[in-house]
Amino acid sequence: MNSDWRPVNFWAMLFQMMFFAVGVLFQVILCLGGHENEDFPTATNGQVFPWNKMRLPDSIIPVHYNLYIHPNLTTSNFTGLAKIQVHVRQETSVIILHAKHLEISRATIALTEYGASHPESILNILEYPPFEQIALENAKPLYNGETYMVNIYYTANLSDGFYGFYKSSYQTPEGEKRILASTHFEPTSARMAFPCFDEPSFKANFSIKIKREKQHISLSNMPIVKSVPTAGGLFEDHFDVSVRMSTYLVAFIVCDFKSVSAVTSTGIKVSIYATPDKWNQTHYALEAAVKLLEFYENYFNINYPLPKQDLVAIPDFESGAMENWGLTTYRETSLLYHPGTSSASDKLWITMVIGHELAHQWFGNLVTMEWWNDIWLNEGFARYMEFVSVDATYPDFQVGDHFLGTCFAAMGRDAMNSSRPISTSAENPTQIKEMFDTVSYDKGACILHMLRNFLTDEVFQSGLVRYLRKFSYGNTKNEDLWDSMANTCTKEDFTSGDFCYSGSQAAKSAYRFAGEHLDIKEIMNTWTLQKGIPVIIVEHNGTSVRLQQERFLKGILPEDPSWASLQSGYLWHVPLTYITSNSKTIGKHLLKTKSDHIELDGEAQWVKFNVDMNGYYIVHYTRGGWDALINLLDQNHTLLSQKDRANLIHNAFQLVSAGKLSLDRALDLTRYLRHENKSIPVLQGLGYLEVFYRMAVRRNITDVATNLKNYILQFFKHLIDRQTWSDEGTLSDRLLRSNLLELVCDLDYLPCVQKALAYFNQWRMSNGTLNLPTDVLEIVYSVGAQSSDGWDYLLTKYMQSVSGAEKNKIVSALASTRNPEKLARLMELSLQGDIIKLQNLAHVVVAVSRNPYGHLLAWNFVKKNWSTLMEKFQLGSTTIRWLIIGTSSQFSSKEELEEVEMFFDSIKEQSSQLRCTQIAHENIQKNIRWLERNLDLLRSWLQNIIIERGT
Repeated sequence: MNSDWRPVNFWAMLFQMMFFAVGVLFQVILCLGGHENEDFPTATNGQVFPWNKMRLPDSIIPVHYNLYIHPNLTTSNFTGLAKIQVHVRQETSVIILHAKHLEISRATIALTEYGASHPESILNILEYPPFEQIALENAKPLYNGETYMVNIYYTANLSDGFYGFYKSSYQTPEGEKRILASTHFEPTSARMAFPCFDEPSFKANFSIKIKREKQHISLSNMPIVKSVPTAGGLFEDHFDVSVRMSTYLVAFIVCDFKSVSAVTSTGIKVSIYATPDKWNQTHYALEAAVKLLEFYENYFNINYPLPKQDLVAIPDFESGAMENWGLTTYRETSLLYHPGTSSASDKLWITMVIGHELAHQWFGNLVTMEWWNDIWLNEGFARYMEFVSVDATYPDFQVGDHFLGTCFAAMGRDAMNSSRPISTSAENPTQIKEMFDTVSYDKGACILHMLRNFLTDEVFQSGLVRYLRKFSYGNTKNEDLWDSMANTCTKEDFTSGDFCYSGSQAAKSAYRFAGEHLDIKEIMNTWTLQKGIPVIIVEHNGTSVRLQQERFLKGILPEDPSWASLQSGYLWHVPLTYITSNSKTIGKHLLKTKSDHIELDGEAQWVKFNVDMNGYYIVHYTRGGWDALINLLDQNHTLLSQKDRANLIHNAFQLVSAGKLSLDRALDLTRYLRHENKSIPVLQGLGYLEVFYRMAVRRNITDVATNLKNYILQFFKHLIDRQTWSDEGTLSDRLLRSNLLELVCDLDYLPCVQKALAYFNQWRMSNGTLNLPTDVLEIVYSVGAQSSDGWDYLLTKYMQSVSGAEKNKIVSALASTRNPEKLARLMELSLQGDIIKLQNLAHVVVAVSRNPYGHLLAWNFVKKNWSTLMEKFQLGSTTIRWLIIGTSSQFSSKEELEEVEMFFDSIKEQSSQLRCTQIAHENIQKNIRWLERNLDLLRSWLQNIIIERGT
């Protein structure tokens, strides 16, 4: 009971409460649509909450938010006022919107009419935390077609996690701890900073005012219009009105950062912000951001609509970056480049992340998916455009070669029955968070690449521009993209073999491919609305090629009882490409049925499908097809591109997991690598051998582990001994050097270990001042970390370092020790969050789990600390998913499977909500089956190699 009640107001208040009750009843009946027996939840005060769906009603929509935010960085809380102009589309007396962890003290509403003033009415406030919703009840109906101003006064604590309006901190070189406050709202956390209609389709304009202390600055999506001194020596920064956008893109920061700025050719001010002691690490990001922003304006033929673009390095940040419109935020390691400690791969990562976030300014911000089930329209496009943009602006990086890794990752996930369609239903916040996965990002990017290759670059680009122009400041669904890919050229452009829109086929969105009229929507729906990936079975005989398609599944074989049901109903429209031993051009064929036939122009010794891996499918060759390709690689591997060579290695080992190709044949294929010097195929082949080696070590299968180690060191000796301990060469050369030397040092290859240890001792003698080659820095640290005093010294240097790139390398090195006490201490430090920030917990724990001496430690750490993890990270977050999948993916025994099942059962309340637990379970089953089927084959193949080398 409120102590401010007065007896004189009793009858007035009773009268008002009766109106509230009528309003509730009216809204309940409206929501029920005449079904009065439908259940409605109970609000926190015991009253009926007048809405029972996770999604908001569309009877009222926001038009404009005026936000007044005053954070107190000393007390870690903030006060706020949200003035929301709303438009009524359907008569109601209740406004349903989102709020989470906000203490709402008062809410009022007033009709707004031009030239007229209307009194405010007090709104009754109801809360329903399970749906993170509040209901604002008015005594009288809100009429259809009218506009109202809703004022909501509230307070809240700055979040301790990584979502909403949260506090972050950094330490100055002098040891002073400084606090800042930053936001991260995607996907459903704007409601933690202000009451709002927190769904992507409820776009509105935002006017933001931030109150701050004199020593701080504030940043938001738009530039500051004015800064007004206020009482107590504070300042109130007024930001310009934003463009129309979704709530998850709103952002504001209060900090004491320093910046460096430049202006693009079209007058956009680009600024990079970082803590004052890291200001000198911002310059490369500025160069890259300007280049990439200019590229996108030109490529999309749509000007960037804001006057500025700020990129801010936040000291505490869970994900890699966030695309807030005009104020993109990053992990420090995703934005800051330190010339003395950042390697070639660090530079590539920074460039790609900036390319990704700036692509979002068009894909996601300008045009936004209608609901989170189509988040791939944001993330798949941004992942793909980062490759397109960086390839155009930094051609020396040759990022197209690395795109294969993106598709390999997607295929690995998609080949499991626990996968999901790209477009999948997601309703609650946990389900929505899990949509930010390799299917949305990587598979989305790969099918877009396949579509671009299918349509040609020009038609693809034209379709994207049409899509962006048509739906600017709006929301879209899957089919809107496919519709926009139509009408990109005229009927006169139609020629055999080209990809082009036909005016006479407008209703079908038809294109021409190898002489056929095609329906783009029909084709692409087979890739977005069903899960999985096809395997194309190729039977080549002279001039005849017979084709079959089926669903590709790892760990599930045709003789299994579940095989038929898991195959039933799956059919893809696959744009095939192929080359043969005598072809001068790339052949094309659209496979739309379970089986088909191609007649070649002439007889061929071999045929290779999926040219340069531009398609998203696995290929299996029967009737000696693999033999012909293995022989080709051994005799003259350069007849195929390095992408095709890496593609064959990948497909061969994937087919082993599906029981379609024997392991010895896949291993035979890799023997050509003794002639190989290109990084992409070498690292692909080495990657599989390393996986087998680590599995053997973890399972204590000593003979296989020893023979695999010796095979790798002998077979790749020509490449190993060629590596220099330097930063010389192309990006591809440098990435090969880093990966190869890291592996062979881990295999205790004496020349590598001796060289790294000598470098480490020199570096230590200089007290860390010696500049080592950045590409081998992590290798040097890892070898040094194998001794107890070396490990301790590295931990000390970690605490002193101002380079995020160096800190990452040191953490990886610390996680490589074979000392279980050190590994346990490292994980505890990352959970405490003082020396090693909490944002790095997943990186640390998963790195320990990949260490054969730490994989059980890591799993037990997650089990032991599960309750604490639930307090610190949101269910469904990247960290939780990474911890579950990362720490269990190394398991390969039935005992370990039982252990994981028991743990998941013990946390059923959480695990039942997560898709990642299904992935983890299926991963272990796959590993068990792989070992049962292939261990003896691997052992005998290695023994035959030893005998062969001995004769």
